[in-house]
Amino acid sequence: MDLKGAIELLETGDQDCALTALQSFNSQMSHCFTFENEDGQEREHLGELVLGFLNGDLQPSCQVACLETIRILSRDKKCLGPFITCSAMSTLARYAGIAVGCTSTEDQREQGTKQGEETCPLSENPDLEVIVEALKTICNIVLYNETAQVVSAELQLIKGVAERLKQCRDPIWTYEVRFFDLRLTFQLTALRVDVRAQLAKELHGVSLLGNQLDATLDLCWPDSLETARKGCEGVPSEDLPPLSQQQIELSMEILKILFNITFDTQRHKVDEEEAAEYRHLGAILRHCLMSRTESEQLTEEFHSHTINLLGNLPLPCLDVLLMPKVQPNSIEYMGVNMDAVHMLLEFMERRVDRGHKLKETLIPSLNLLTESSRIHRETRKFLRSKVLPPLRDVMNKPEVGNTLRNKLVRLMTHIDTDVKDCAAEFLFVLCKENVSRFIKYTGYGNAAGLLAARGLLRGGRDSGIYSEDEDSETEEYKEFKARINPITGVVEEDRPDPMEGMTEEQKEYEAMKLVQMFDKLSRSSVIQPMQLDMDGNMKELTTDDLHRLTNNPVLQAENLNNSDEDEA
Repeated sequence: MDLKGAIELLETGDQDCALTALQSFNSQMSHCFTFENEDGQEREHLGELVLGFLNGDLQPSCQVACLETIRILSRDKKCLGPFITCSAMSTLARYAGIAVGCTSTEDQREQGTKQGEETCPLSENPDLEVIVEALKTICNIVLYNETAQVVSAELQLIKGVAERLKQCRDPIWTYEVRFFDLRLTFQLTALRVDVRAQLAKELHGVSLLGNQLDATLDLCWPDSLETARKGCEGVPSEDLPPLSQQQIELSMEILKILFNITFDTQRHKVDEEEAAEYRHLGAILRHCLMSRTESEQLTEEFHSHTINLLGNLPLPCLDVLLMPKVQPNSIEYMGVNMDAVHMLLEFMERRVDRGHKLKETLIPSLNLLTESSRIHRETRKFLRSKVLPPLRDVMNKPEVGNTLRNKLVRLMTHIDTDVKDCAAEFLFVLCKENVSRFIKYTGYGNAAGLLAARGLLRGGRDSGIYSEDEDSETEEYKEFKARINPITGVVEEDRPDPMEGMTEEQKEYEAMKLVQMFDKLSRSSVIQPMQLDMDGNMKELTTDDLHRLTNNPVLQAENLNNSDEDEA
């Protein structure tokens, strides 16, 4: 049935005729995502008629048909007018079971009352198909229209969704209801800063969604900060059955919402109660990190969302990654379980090897490892043993080779500044922010960027607080230490002296000629010469500085000769 035919039957007002027309229209348009040959005004008129039916007394089958029609029509971003009013959004929220208060916002404004705080009660046996169809429709409308986002915030839809999220262990709510509840929550928290803050603070979002993730993964708690899957207590993580597709899809939606509402967590201090919530969440995230799915690609995506969220947690709360007891198959270091840290390291190396969109894919895991190393001694020493083991290869440049150290040193000269800085910062922290050790493992040339930015080109140690221990040196390194070029970080063959055989006057002439070349390049703004100040910071080399260097009879004579050549 075409659009005009459906409109004519709906205008009769007969519910049976409307049901037949809408079912036919929906069947025809279910796989259509464009409406190029249809009149926009007619589509809007159909939407208004359908909304009129929804405000009446309908059978469940007719409710589903009406909501499905609106969902199909809402794919057209240009024809959302009928659906973005307070009245329309209230109607849809009522069918989705997330309406707050039982009167519309417009009615409340007329009555001069505040919006109700109670969620409209659901029947004991809600029609789940109706709820899912309404949620899908709201998701479409909110995603495509800014006005709908504002109206959703005004109607407090997030409160209605949060109320149902509290019932995450109630078997009445199917996977689809839970998924689209979470999808709508993600959209609202991603698009509206006020909703994000409301969920985080007023609705205790971290605790609410942590419980949601706990229920989704079907966890139990052998210890206060140690998780296990129900029925699989004591089973090594590598022997656990893979998570189901539905568990993964729900979990990733939860992780994305949690990322939104914890985005600025590290910018403010958390109290003891909040820290306890974050540690509880961190223990669940550790379980996520150690879990797998049936698909390697899906596992990678799941772990990526987990790592993104771990990066938002307050740094002191990351100690939960090290808290599980050491099991027979665990990776142990200094008496601590390093399974999670080792998993993070492997994930990071895979991203380095892939080399694709490093800023988006690599930086979160690299930053997480850096900050964990900075604050936890055991983590730093373990990572150093893996990334910067005692130096034995002094014949190849630090950036040459296939070890993780080689790969990270190569990133220190990456074209993307953020990637370059993150790689350098990670290695610098593993070196306990000791300049000489940093240069030893990376070469002065590779290290110069970070050292210049911190004013450490003259050596010393940055402000990091680390234990004082001796740097172990291998026999190979001690043997060739005197011959290692600090710039390249490698033993180089002796080269002939280019000034051998020159008189002192010739040497001085060549030196002044070089200064003159720098002066010309500086005057034409091709380069900006720099020099080290007394504090080891780089500063601009001014013209006066160059003139002091060029105040030499030999160079003055050369300048005069060049002036004559220019005039000629």
